[in-house]
Amino acid sequence: MSSELGVEERKIREVCRYESSPLFSEKEKIALRYADAITYSDQDVGDELFTEVRKHFSEDEIVELTTYIAWENCSSKFNRALRVESQELWKAEK
Repeated sequence: MSSELGVEERKIREVCRYESSPLFSEKEKIALRYADAITYSDQDVGDELFTEVRKHFSEDEIVELTTYIAWENCSSKFNRALRVESQELWKAEK
């Protein structure tokens, strides 16, 4: 789906290694760190991370980003619990 929005396939494949990947800007890395902190139960959005988020995003953007991350987390948990299979909206190019 992101590839339809203009995200390169190699970037999608590299997202698991975003911290060390040169494909991601500092702003993207901050957003992904924020997403990780929200998503993983053993993490939290600490003051230092939130300060970084505020350097790169406006208040409205932070609300939008947080809403999207929370929605995706909720959707993922909901689908997993109800055994909803992937609709394979994105497939790797061969």
